[in-house]
Amino acid sequence: MSQNKTLKVTLVRSPIGRLASHRACVSGLGLRRMHQTVEVVDTPENRGMINKINYMLQVEEG
Repeated sequence: MSQNKTLKVTLVRSPIGRLASHRACVSGLGLRRMHQTVEVVDTPENRGMINKINYMLQVEEG
């Protein structure tokens, strides 16, 4: 992984009623509301959070 590689992450499903650990991953990625898009650095830690809640996200390389 290169040092400047980023991922665009968009929240497409609501975290309401989900497991507390899944809600923690949403906030850990910096997402606060539906359809918000953030750019996160492509690190193993961020990849792990993305993989855990992949059913709630849309991810683009960028």
